Amino acid sequence: MSIDIEVLLEHDHSDDCPICRTTDVVAFTLMPAAASWEQAYELPHLSVALHGAAQFLGVMMQEGADRADLENALGVLLDDIEEQIAEDRTLGGPTQGNA
Repeated sequence: MSIDIEVLLEHDHSDDCPICRTTDVVAFTLMPAAASWEQAYELPHLSVALHGAAQFLGVMMQEGADRADLENALGVLLDDIEEQIAEDRTLGGPTQGNA
């Protein structure tokens, strides 16, 4: 099975964008849940985020995604996140509401 990673990266920043909705699910559901699990099970801070992300990428590799493609996609996503962090700091904090 071939995974088109480009489709998973491109979005239009609208309320109807499936990638933006995915980002919202992660930010508003999975991240708080991971923090709760870490606290409840006395795990190191952000350990679930790091290892969970790696495991999800491993599933993508099992489904046929190429490691180099995943590494490139992760680089793009991290670049986007760094830009958003810098913008948030400039504007005085993260935006509120939908992506």
